[in-house]
Amino acid sequence: MLPPTPTIATHIGPVLEALSLIGTFVFGASGALAAARLRQTLVTFAFFALLTGVGGGTVRDLLIDAPVFWIHDPAPSIVCMAAAITVWITPRRWWSDHALDWLDAIGLAAFAVFGAAKAMSFGVPPFVAGMMGVVTGCVGGIMRDTLAGEPSILLRPELYVTAAAFASGLFVLLRLAGLDVPVAGVIAALLGFGLRALAIRRGLGLPAYKEAGE
Repeated sequence: MLPPTPTIATHIGPVLEALSLIGTFVFGASGALAAARLRQTLVTFAFFALLTGVGGGTVRDLLIDAPVFWIHDPAPSIVCMAAAITVWITPRRWWSDHALDWLDAIGLAAFAVFGAAKAMSFGVPPFVAGMMGVVTGCVGGIMRDTLAGEPSILLRPELYVTAAAFASGLFVLLRLAGLDVPVAGVIAALLGFGLRALAIRRGLGLPAYKEAGE
């Protein structure tokens, strides 16, 4: 019989809750920006914002058998609506062509860390908790791109999933090393964002698959 996988208690504190709301707002705004590019109505802005803001966390909660967070707490939905209205009422010139990428980068890092932390708080083993961070950080953006009919962000050449995995994995490692949740969360989120930002700026990416002989 295999030995049990070690777990470490992680309690979601105010710092990680703040990270979650930040991630929800910026992901919601990125969804609204995708609707803006398509010149859609305010209702569509709100739908895109909600889907993008809560999509990854919904899948995570279903996988770890947790109550779906935004069903039991109105704050995430309100934040998504606020993000949609903010994008709707501000001039289009305020949003650069790369605004979606940068908002997505912030949300990716924040959600990856929060997702890993929440999974650990439900007793999920550390390695799998890191994977839940990736799911939390990436799925909302995938849903947004699919709904908008745009090439998935996963298919872009620069690092994306790798940045989410780095942020969530680093948080798990720092927790296993004994760092407090707020410290581990802030460090992991900042460094995860830094990696994604560097990838956007420099076009950093992993080598693509090549057939033998190419």
